[in-house]
Amino acid sequence: MSTPPSDLPQMEYRFVGRSGLQVSAISLGGWLTYGGHVQDETTFAILKAAYDIGINFFDLAEGYAGGESEAVIGRAIKHFGWKRNDLVISTKINWGAANSAHPAPRNQINNVGLSRKHIIEGTDAALARLQLSYVDILYAHRPDRQTPIEETVRAFNHLIDQGKIFYWGTSEWLGSEIEEAWAVADRLGLVGPIVEQPGYSLLRREKVDEDFKNARLYERRGLSLTSFSPLAGGILTGKYVDGIPPDSRLAQSKDKYIQGLSKTVGNDEWNKQQESVKGLIKIAEKLGTDVATLSLAWVLSNKNVASAITGASRPEQLYQTIKAVDVVKKLDQKVLDEIEAVVNNKPAELPLRYA
Repeated sequence: MSTPPSDLPQMEYRFVGRSGLQVSAISLGGWLTYGGHVQDETTFAILKAAYDIGINFFDLAEGYAGGESEAVIGRAIKHFGWKRNDLVISTKINWGAANSAHPAPRNQINNVGLSRKHIIEGTDAALARLQLSYVDILYAHRPDRQTPIEETVRAFNHLIDQGKIFYWGTSEWLGSEIEEAWAVADRLGLVGPIVEQPGYSLLRREKVDEDFKNARLYERRGLSLTSFSPLAGGILTGKYVDGIPPDSRLAQSKDKYIQGLSKTVGNDEWNKQQESVKGLIKIAEKLGTDVATLSLAWVLSNKNVASAITGASRPEQLYQTIKAVDVVKKLDQKVLDEIEAVVNNKPAELPLRYA
């Protein structure tokens, strides 16, 4: 396994919301990194590299590779002999069809959603795959608008009381839905969601910079973010400005999200994004870095982001990724204004008081 270069910056750690939990500013996600997309041997090398550079936060989901992302990190923890108290492990509940032994999708019905039944049974199944007795954070992986939010809030609190999870959060919920969950928790004297996991990047920012901000969730609820896809599915690496390389993820991945992204290639929005990337490349060069590191640093410059969840297909990518921790320090107001002028997509903020 590779050894990290000696000149890498020190990892930064940030508090998650108003809790005392601290996570590495850069984290490693299991969506495309491990459990189906990358083989065990390579996965172990990536996980070891992440651990060695100070990443303590590893994000998973029951729906990633049919639960295999959870199983492989469970094997890695045993393999390396890592101490559980040095790690922050999260997983997400909503799509647990792989938990079912029944071949017919209709008979898997209670293995999806955010009912009390699935939240509790799905968490038990996830813990079994992880070979752990608890996870630090459990997310509601997308809203379930067919289940009362009170039922969902009570189920997460039940797991907290049992010691199977320490905190709970949401992923890609609307600001109004997060506020409703908090209102229920306040009314019942229960714990509300301390963290949201949204997609967030220079090319995708409406939810974080408009919905949540205008709902004042950061001030009122202390909402924290562990954001995913900081490079917009690879667009912000700059690899697509001259076309789609045949060996790229966009050309080869069977993931539904990536496949959906590939269908936008060549349309007006795609072309606009590529022009923005070209402008960002120039800014990155002036700062002595690359556009991917600049884009990740921009995400980390948001004080509400506790951690940016990244992926990797080899250890060397992580050694470049951590450099974003230093690049953040170069993002003064002048540079941030230059970036805004290039992407030209800053959402509008509602005034605190109308005239």
